[in-house]
Amino acid sequence: MNFTPSPEVEAVRRKIRDFVAEHLLPLESDPASYDEYENIRLDLLDAVRAKAKAAGLWAPQMPVARGGLGFDQVGLAVCYEEMARSIFGPVAFNAAAPDDGNMFLLNKVAREDQKDRWLQPVIDGALRSSFVMTEPAPGAGSDPGLMRTRAERRGDRWVVSGRKWFITGAGVARHFILIARTSDDARKGLSAFLFERDQPGWEIVRRIPIMGPEEHGGHCEITFDGLEIPDENRLMEVGDGLKATQIRLGTARLTHCMRWLGMAKRALEICQPYVAERDSFGIKLADRESVQNQLGEAAMAIEVGRLLTMKAAWKLAAGDFARKEVSMAKIQVADVLQKAVDTAIQLMGAKGYSKDTPLEWMYRYARQARLVDGASEVHKMVLAGALLAEGSEFWSWS
Repeated sequence: MNFTPSPEVEAVRRKIRDFVAEHLLPLESDPASYDEYENIRLDLLDAVRAKAKAAGLWAPQMPVARGGLGFDQVGLAVCYEEMARSIFGPVAFNAAAPDDGNMFLLNKVAREDQKDRWLQPVIDGALRSSFVMTEPAPGAGSDPGLMRTRAERRGDRWVVSGRKWFITGAGVARHFILIARTSDDARKGLSAFLFERDQPGWEIVRRIPIMGPEEHGGHCEITFDGLEIPDENRLMEVGDGLKATQIRLGTARLTHCMRWLGMAKRALEICQPYVAERDSFGIKLADRESVQNQLGEAAMAIEVGRLLTMKAAWKLAAGDFARKEVSMAKIQVADVLQKAVDTAIQLMGAKGYSKDTPLEWMYRYARQARLVDGASEVHKMVLAGALLAEGSEFWSWS
């Protein structure tokens, strides 16, 4: 592997860094920039998105023909990390979950007419989307095989009944990708469908309160009671729902890691001036061995996460599913995000715990990382399964 970004990617990375410094970081320090759910206010978001488009930094994960930059996963790893230097960064460039993963899935598997209707408006930033899979127990969580929401075929339509929850972005989404059970087959029992917000037969029961902060549209509980979806709005073939889920989540899990690495780096960036200047018992904090140990451990853990993420990105870009590589990156980076933010807060003391910096925002946000898109325990189970199946080939150089 060559870790040197291409000249094109490096040029975009530098432009993103400058854009974040000029247009986004100043907004973070102004309480008026936030909405009631502690994300960037929507009118401000519209303004910075227009600037990002004008700067040629829009939707790097999408094809140039559809208004993106056409980068592969390796290019995205470089750019997403830079975007996430600001807590408002990814959404400003149309590179935030859940739209990011939804765009990737639709661009990869949808028919051209479906891309025009369901994908292009999301790329353009004209509307938001949501991925509808997770259910309350005993339904599907990390195990899609437990899916209870059903879609029954009636002529040329599918009728949906069931319940979903923690559906990210559903509060503002206009387009939805639904995973539902269409048979009891263990491998081909799920199918994927597309529906719009104004269709009857479903409702948002509540926006689930969380530790926060929240993505735009929150995390919602949804019920389906007779939603009718025309068969032409089925995504892929009947029984391909699990495949659609795997395609989406492979890259989506890794793009989470890319963004989290940017946030972890930013946390250490915030605390470095403080420890360099703060005197404590006649010595600068930065000169204390205990402080150096904490900073060194966090910095090394971030770099390990970057290497794992880049290896997984490289394999995905080459057409590999990279299941174990993505799982390793997801475990490492989820842990290091919390470690880096916690280290920064600890070293800054009361100031780090206050709202004078974004660190307490990051700390609450970081806790979800070990849960979303598969809990760390599930990814460790994936790795154990690979090790048992592959033996020493688990560590193959190929």
